[in-house]
Amino acid sequence: MIKSLSRFKTGKETSKALEALASGKIDIVIGTHKLLQDDVHFKQLGLVIIDEEHRFGVRDKEQMKKLRANVDMLTMTATPIPRTLNMSLSGLRDLSIIATPPTQLHAIKTFVCEWNKTIIQEACARELSRGGQVYVLHNEVKTIANVEAELTAMLPGVTVRHAHGQMRANELENIMSDFYHQRFQILIATTIIESGIDVPTANTILINRADKLGLAQLHQLRGRVGRSHHRAYAYLIAPPKSALTPDAVKRLEAIESLEELGVGFTLATHDLEIRGAGELLGEGQSGQIQEIGFNLYNDLLERAVKALKSGKVPELSATSRRTTVELGAPALIPDDYLPDVHARLILYKRIASAESQAALDELRVEMIDRFGLLPEPTKTLFSVTRVKLLAQELGIRKLDMHVKGGRIIFDDKPNIDPMKVITLIQKRPWVFKLDGQDKLRFEIELPTVEEREEWVVKLMGEICS
Repeated sequence: MIKSLSRFKTGKETSKALEALASGKIDIVIGTHKLLQDDVHFKQLGLVIIDEEHRFGVRDKEQMKKLRANVDMLTMTATPIPRTLNMSLSGLRDLSIIATPPTQLHAIKTFVCEWNKTIIQEACARELSRGGQVYVLHNEVKTIANVEAELTAMLPGVTVRHAHGQMRANELENIMSDFYHQRFQILIATTIIESGIDVPTANTILINRADKLGLAQLHQLRGRVGRSHHRAYAYLIAPPKSALTPDAVKRLEAIESLEELGVGFTLATHDLEIRGAGELLGEGQSGQIQEIGFNLYNDLLERAVKALKSGKVPELSATSRRTTVELGAPALIPDDYLPDVHARLILYKRIASAESQAALDELRVEMIDRFGLLPEPTKTLFSVTRVKLLAQELGIRKLDMHVKGGRIIFDDKPNIDPMKVITLIQKRPWVFKLDGQDKLRFEIELPTVEEREEWVVKLMGEICS
């Protein structure tokens, strides 16, 4: 059985639906925020699907999760909010992208302009001349009637009506039904039209004070038009740039520059950059990222996610041990090989961030292609990074090597086979020796960096669990 819950239902219908929901007679319930009220009880909630996620706050979604500890949650939106997008990019959530737009749709032409009588008249006249309808978004209930009077004066002979969420349910439903059936041409509305409205004949939208709206909101509102094969137009009306905040300018520039179909994910990444990711487990928008820096925050988060996926308890300290490798030779990018300091820093970062040997090999080929054959110190840098990748997997905290040997210092719980280490010591006691519980010393002549690299890589392969 499938039922719906919203403010358009009568009290009697709502009561019956709630009773059936609590007793388990309803299999699927579709509703608005009404589903989050305290009098709504589920017998056995297993799946929550949130459409248009940005319409629900963090508190709302957390309330849904509290209804059952192991509830599965699927969120669907054209523009994921920064917090959800960051959780997906960090690996905390799975992410699927549908980037292929429906056939026969055209990109929506988007313009940023100031409130101008001539522009508004031309935009409306063009749409009405081809038999279409126009949305005008004005998100202030107090003054929405004034805008209706102004547009009626601008466009003689054109029927203009307004709608907002404070109207009675029946009145609002009648206005939207009349607009859908083309009984009037221009609808002035608040952001209640942001989602769930599909009027194929409405293909022009004017958004007043677009600077006050979020990037996801603007994209959703722009998506109210262009829902058929006709070319659609969106006008973002805002004050001059000098009167806008820097973030508002960024939002308007982003939405104007990305008007192709299927750009919701790209816009969401811009939103993430502008607004920040927020707290993952709280309600704040900035969280504690500014205290430790974005790079360190992402690094800690990535390590925690990897630990949890492998069934381990994550190290919560920001100063947790990191693997250091020393092969007894300079490991750097020389100035005479790459004079540009900024380019060198970027390459250092990319080399340090490489997650596999394949990524390192690609980077090596790219550097040779761009700057020429690698000098010895840069070759050593790649060797050190290769060894570090393997050492991290084994739980090695530190590895020091020089011409005549070196030592390995293990973490408290390394990913090695102790019996293999003991066997090594028994078979070659002149090479290997334990120094305490966490150190393995070795003495062997290895004159070149290449020999040290290959020897220690082979050693780590022999002792891994």
